[in-house]
Formats: sequence, structure tokens, C-alpha cells
Amino acid sequence: MTKNKLSIVIVSYNTKELLDNCLRSVYKEEKEVPFEVIVVDNASSDGSVEMVNKKYPQVILIKNSENLGFSKANNKARLKVKTPYVLFLNSDTLIYNNTLKKPLKYLEDHKRAGSITCKTVLKNGQLDKDVRRSFPTPWVALTHLVFRLDRIFPRSKLFAKYWYGYFDEDKLHEVDVIQGAFHLTRKEVLDEVGWFDEDYFLDGEDIDLCWRIKQAGWKIIYYPKVKITHYKKASKNRPSIEERKKIISKGVESMELFYRKRLWDRYPLFLNLIIVAAVRITKQIRLFRIEFIK
Repeated sequence: MTKNKLSIVIVSYNTKELLDNCLRSVYKEEKEVPFEVIVVDNASSDGSVEMVNKKYPQVILIKNSENLGFSKANNKARLKVKTPYVLFLNSDTLIYNNTLKKPLKYLEDHKRAGSITCKTVLKNGQLDKDVRRSFPTPWVALTHLVFRLDRIFPRSKLFAKYWYGYFDEDKLHEVDVIQGAFHLTRKEVLDEVGWFDEDYFLDGEDIDLCWRIKQAGWKIIYYPKVKITHYKKASKNRPSIEERKKIISKGVESMELFYRKRLWDRYPLFLNLIIVAAVRITKQIRLFRIEFIK
């Protein structure tokens, strides 16, 4: 029996059909790399657990009694992982030929590469810009979040740092942050930095993990020679307005949490206060849009 080299960890929350499609795409590639799949279900109510048990009995299934969020759910797989490599994969993705094999080979050949992602496209075929990001330093945060200058000057080295708009999306390069939708890394790296920070419930945890990986001296790579499709917001279980407000709040609050944890001590107080105020204003604007703009 071939020893597994890779553990694929998928967090699931009410994405039954998407999860089914994702798992089907994964197992089509099982001849590429010996792997195991760990699905961590956050108390789904749509039959996701039953579907996995019936159609994919080979999956290691962890069933949570409540929605623990992304960080805690991924960390639930920590004691199950015995392989040298770990892939965090969203349930709303599809993988293709060589999506596992080639990035894994890159890590094997480049010993200081700690994590890697592939090109991620949306269902319309366009690049998912969140696949590669810069850390939200004050300048990056202001140009992206407040003044939105990267939308006006999408290829500017000065204004488009957050999404690396000035880098060709088809060129391999080192980045600060890769998206949690496809994050392939070494188990030794995760063990060194402590896996996901559980202070984050939704969003921000991928930025924080990448920060600690870079601080530990590892490189993070954007590898566009293979791709996945990311079906963002494709779940048929549309959340209520109150649930959407909670999601927005948690997501924006994660920005402030990251800034306070990792960047606060690096900048003067007046600048820190400006950034925090900008984040909180952004939160209120987004909540207003949900409430009053249908």
C-alpha cells in the first residue's frame, strides 16, 4: 500500500452540492499523488455529512456539533494529519489535472518554499484577485480599503500593491499572502508556527497564517502553472440579512484584529488610529448596504 504524502483538509458548512463536486474533482486526481482527504463539517444542516458518508466512505470525517468557524475547524484536523504536506482546500472549488502534483513537486524541489498556491479563477474565468495579496500595512490598507485607488490604477506599483496588480497573473512569483481556498504547505511549517490562529472566526486567518510563516523565514509562492476554479458565494443556501450582517461584521473585524496583533507596534499611534477608524467606517458602510440597498 502506498504511503500517503498529502492530507487535503476541507472545511464544510452547508455546501453539500459544492462539496460533492469538489470531492469528485479531487478523487479524479488520486493517481497523481497519494493522499487522504479530511472533511471537517461545521454542523451542516443540509445533508453534507450524510452525503460524504454515502458517496465517499474513504474520507476521514470530523463532525463538529456547532459552527466553529474556519480556523478552529481546520485545526481540528491537526491530530489526524500524519503526512509531510497539507492542502487546505475550500469546498467551493474544483481542481484539475496536475493541480496537486506540480505545486507539490515545487515544494519538494525548493526547500525554503513554505507554502504555495495555484492560479485561482472564478466561474467567469477571471482571476480571483484574493489568491495573492500583500500584507495590509497602513499604505496598502489606505490605498485598497479607504481610497480604493487600486480600482482606479489596477496595474500601479504604488497604488495596486494589495492584489499585486502590477504582476502578470501568469508569472510565478513570491507573495505575502495566499488565499485559504488553496493553501498547500508543509506540516513542519504548520507545526512550527502553530497552525491557524483561533482568534479569527471568519476571514483574516489566512493573512495571519501567512504572516507567521513569513516571519519564520519561509517563502510563499504564487504558482500559476496549474489552476482551480473557485465558486465564490455559489451556495444555494442564501443566508438571511442577519446572517449576512454577522458575516460582514466578522470579516471586517478580522482586519482590525490582524492589524492590532501584527502591525500595531510597528507604526506610530496616530497612524494606527487612522487605520482602525477606517476599518470601522468600512464595516458600517457595508452593513448599511446590506440593510438598505437590496
